[in-house]
Amino acid sequence: MNDSLSVSMRLADQKVRFNGTARSLPAVSADYFPPLGEGQGYTGLELLLLSLAACSATSIVSMLRRMKRTVADFQVNASGTRREQHPTSFSRIVLDFILASPDAAAADLQKAIQLSAETYCPVWAMLKGNVEIVTEFKIVLP
Repeated sequence: MNDSLSVSMRLADQKVRFNGTARSLPAVSADYFPPLGEGQGYTGLELLLLSLAACSATSIVSMLRRMKRTVADFQVNASGTRREQHPTSFSRIVLDFILASPDAAAADLQKAIQLSAETYCPVWAMLKGNVEIVTEFKIVLP
């Protein structure tokens, strides 16, 4: 694993829309709501929620598979409550995990979520202590 990661954001229009790239992957568009921007891309806080959702989902699914549990489908919905004063950072984030599995128990998913929060998800680790992160989950049959 490489210790260094890098990305690039480049101005894409006459307002504040940027195209961001990492490695040789397709660009991601970042923008802000009108009138500052045109709303043609993700906001920085949406990208942060996407990062937390992706990071936690990756670690949780990996752990469930190591536990020999079937993961037929997995979804995480992340929502954040912003502070009213500037900087309008998140005061609270809710992560709602939905696992489709015929053989995973609630204890399995709880353990995987706990390990993600405490050990394996670097995005979660960076937010911990700065933002209240609440988790919810459910398991459905595929």
